[in-house]
Amino acid sequence: MPRPPIRIEAHRLTKRFGTVEAVTDLTFTAAPGTVTGFLGPNGAGKTTTLRMLLGLVRPTSGTATIGGLRYAELPDPPGTVGALLDSAHLHPARTGRDHLRVYGAMAGCDGRRIEELIAMLDLGPFVDRPARGYSTGMRRRVGLATALLPDPPVLVLDEPGNGLDPRGIAWLRTLLRSLAAEGRTVLVSSHVLGETQQLVDDVVIIDSGRLVAQGPVAELTRDGTDLEQLFLHATGGHTTGGHRERGHI
Repeated sequence: MPRPPIRIEAHRLTKRFGTVEAVTDLTFTAAPGTVTGFLGPNGAGKTTTLRMLLGLVRPTSGTATIGGLRYAELPDPPGTVGALLDSAHLHPARTGRDHLRVYGAMAGCDGRRIEELIAMLDLGPFVDRPARGYSTGMRRRVGLATALLPDPPVLVLDEPGNGLDPRGIAWLRTLLRSLAAEGRTVLVSSHVLGETQQLVDDVVIIDSGRLVAQGPVAELTRDGTDLEQLFLHATGGHTTGGHRERGHI
């Protein structure tokens, strides 16, 4: 069944913490049916932007909307947006399966959905072990399963590949691209540029809270510049060879 298109939009989004301006006049779009990479150096304002989008931080000015509505205005916020901002907050004595049952009950999900996600995300080898022994990668997988419980049309994921080994990263790439192919809007922040180039359709690059590059990866790298070179030029880094394709800078 086709999914209704839900677009993420930031318009002149600004956030100040006292005298520090973390995000400045930021405008970008993440479209349905695509994986959009949200990139920037450490401290660029990525997490603050995602938290504003999810209603966890109030913007100083501007708007961040999902389907034209602020997160709190959505008829069913958790059912519309699946979010992963950090590793799942797992009780150390609780198993991954029990964690999913607790959150599944809140999301109105039955046991079949939980079993479906355990299989989809390959949680079986550890899902019945206490979380105290989980690696970072295991926690990320359980966190992603939690975000997917209500089968949301929008995903907002902050460093979802953190802690995954190369096989896990390849698996994640296949999963996220398949979810976008179903018509979902997938916004992913990452610092692994080589992997991001293989994953995303579009990129939004910010530096010091400001937009410095935006557009389809294929267009921005059509002259042979790879995503790492584009990123370093756009954010004031240094590289050899290639030059910045400005796109929407």
